[in-house]
Amino acid sequence: MRDTQTSHPVLAGFPPWVPDAALNYLAHTEAGLPIRELARKSGCHASTVLRQIRRFETRRDDPLIDAVLRKLGAGLVHTPSSTAQVDQKEHVTMPAVAKDQVQGPDTQALTRDAQRILRRMCETGAVLAVAVDMEKAVVVRDGVSGASTRTAVVDRKVAEAMALQDWISADKAGRITRYKITAAGRTALSEMMDDADATPAPPPGLAEAPAAFADQHRVWGERTVRDSETGQPRKVRYNLAESPLTALARRRDRHGTPFLSDDLVSAGERLREDFELAQMGPRVAQNWDRFLTGGGRGGFAMDSGVGNGPEGARNRVASALRDLGPGLSDVVLRCCCYLEGLETAEKRLGWSARSGKIVLRIALMRLKQHYDETTGPGGGMIG
Repeated sequence: MRDTQTSHPVLAGFPPWVPDAALNYLAHTEAGLPIRELARKSGCHASTVLRQIRRFETRRDDPLIDAVLRKLGAGLVHTPSSTAQVDQKEHVTMPAVAKDQVQGPDTQALTRDAQRILRRMCETGAVLAVAVDMEKAVVVRDGVSGASTRTAVVDRKVAEAMALQDWISADKAGRITRYKITAAGRTALSEMMDDADATPAPPPGLAEAPAAFADQHRVWGERTVRDSETGQPRKVRYNLAESPLTALARRRDRHGTPFLSDDLVSAGERLREDFELAQMGPRVAQNWDRFLTGGGRGGFAMDSGVGNGPEGARNRVASALRDLGPGLSDVVLRCCCYLEGLETAEKRLGWSARSGKIVLRIALMRLKQHYDETTGPGGGMIG
């Protein structure tokens, strides 16, 4: 992502998230600038610009990339009389950008939403589904029984920016196009998470050291939460590729029935998505620890102020946790939202070993009942 809007020598005024290669493509195809002129001003060989143009022309088969390039191309002003930029040295008229016509997310909104969506797309079996003429894109994940669970929703313009930067790629085209996270997307997610929390994590203990074979199937992330007993912030290390719910859903009883049904997993994922949405804003650490047994309950007051997160999502999380009550709200907040493992949650709550999964299933059943009563069977649209 470019730091400034003027780093590209040919086109200025586009959002910083537009790659320089895409700017070269637009300057050639929409504004008609010759390849050699673009190469000279970009400080690279003409063959490099040619490869960039050919690559983006091929990528226009992707509906998201085609849509965002059309929008960006429509923002170019082709009349050099008043708004075009003129290189006084070479007397070359260059296209300018009508900023009121360039549509797309700002850099802060893109980083915020992309981190949330890419984190969910790291999970095993997760894809981003985009339907024709729909304003929203949906992250779905295939469950153990084959049913799909909706885990996140994002604006289409954010999905378009992510596709343009090659963070996601189309895996299956059709009326509904499915996208998977790319290697570039995983790298971008790691950089976003490092920027969000620059404090290095303490090295894991010997008991937490992952095996070499198992670690290649994991994408580690960290979340800073407030300890309910000490009140001090602590870091929770978790596997981005799998949530505690999906691991528990794979377990089966002696009759072959999954321990968690798809509707219970969906209820937990809905709470997690609202929790993620509620964290948006300058203050990432919301005061959810008041719902924890060791945190001293009492009346819960939502954080006030502008930019502390979507109020609707905070209200939904607060309502669900309040409805669950002590104990049940503890385990869903830790396992579904903080992504703590069951063993860790049992130790911190002082429960006996292997009791957490039973309490968690009861909590998810109550959570599903809460959503059925408030939004109806099946639930409403997340976000």
